[in-house]
Amino acid sequence: MYMAKKSGGRLVSSAGLVNYYDSEDRRAVHIKPEYVMAVAAVVGVIIFFMNTFY
Repeated sequence: MYMAKKSGGRLVSSAGLVNYYDSEDRRAVHIKPEYVMAVAAVVGVIIFFMNTFY
């Protein structure tokens, strides 16, 4: 089997995470971290109230 050369000489121990976070794809969906935290908080409050009142 032919193995492709790795370019850039990045660390092997990073398991590809460096390549993932360094890439900027303009077509990707970008979500602000504030929105993720707000949705998580709202879901948490809903679950709390459902456990309390049911």
